[in-house]
Amino acid sequence: HVQKGGFYGWPWYYIGAHSDPRKTDSAPADLKEKTIVPDILMQPHNASLGLTFYDGKMFPAEYQGDLFAAEHGSWNRAVRSGYEVVRVPLDKGHASGIYEDFITGFVTPEGQPWGRPVGVAVGKDGALYVTDDAGKLIWRVSYSK
Repeated sequence: HVQKGGFYGWPWYYIGAHSDPRKTDSAPADLKEKTIVPDILMQPHNASLGLTFYDGKMFPAEYQGDLFAAEHGSWNRAVRSGYEVVRVPLDKGHASGIYEDFITGFVTPEGQPWGRPVGVAVGKDGALYVTDDAGKLIWRVSYSK
């Protein structure tokens, strides 16, 4: 959850009150103690563009209410990050502090992306639909036993 009026550190701090050594200007003195640690720590430059909460009937019951995020991916790193859809398990509407890869494989073994997830939605049929602006596709993700 995001706290209204909460300070999460940017641009001076990260993961709580850890100073970013690249910042040369000083943060206001009272902000360090006010820095909130996020509920989930994602890799830098993942670029979560689309989010949805699963409310369909196709996937197993343990997926109900969980968050799915389309990670568009990084372009400015030697090692790619993102380029996937992740599932964030929720417990009574609150993040458990972890996320898991749900759809991967959008980067070739040579490190070239061939797909970049943008949006994710739940269809009336209970499937997940993922938009991909690199492949210019909409992926339908279904569950079968």
